[in-house]
Amino acid sequence: MDMVTEAAVVARHEAVRAGGKPATPTAEGGEFLTFRLGGEEYGIDILRVQEIRSYEPPTRIANAPHFIKGVVNLRGVIVPIIDLRLKLGCDSAEYNAFTVVIVLNVKGRVVGAVVDSVSDVLELTSEHIKPAPELNSNVDGSFITGIGSVGDRMLILMDIEGLMSSADMGLIN
Repeated sequence: MDMVTEAAVVARHEAVRAGGKPATPTAEGGEFLTFRLGGEEYGIDILRVQEIRSYEPPTRIANAPHFIKGVVNLRGVIVPIIDLRLKLGCDSAEYNAFTVVIVLNVKGRVVGAVVDSVSDVLELTSEHIKPAPELNSNVDGSFITGIGSVGDRMLILMDIEGLMSSADMGLIN
């Protein structure tokens, strides 16, 4: 992630801590950290992001689902690492210099999400957000909160807290 994006994440967290109004991303808008998975661009609530780190191979956990890559020690906290590319069924999940881990705070638990790359922080208004499309019953679209459209960019807006706390993840009660 570039320094501008990291600075935006830090500045937003400091503003909220100082009493600023947290912009909760909904259909009404808010601030989103954008990242890439395969050929698609996604957006998540900036307030769920604790930090962004370069990818380092985690310690594997026996019998974990294929999308849970293992755990890392982050300043004394053991953090499970989820490869969102595998969880969401992307065609490939190659690790390279752009691969990063978005460290999230989800319901009081720290979780790492592996993504292809982080783009930037965007503030979207309600005019930029369209409702999530209704998908057939074979596709789980329950974690898609809407589609953000800025210029020629299309963002799939995700409820990352809902995804990380879903029963099949087994991370959060």
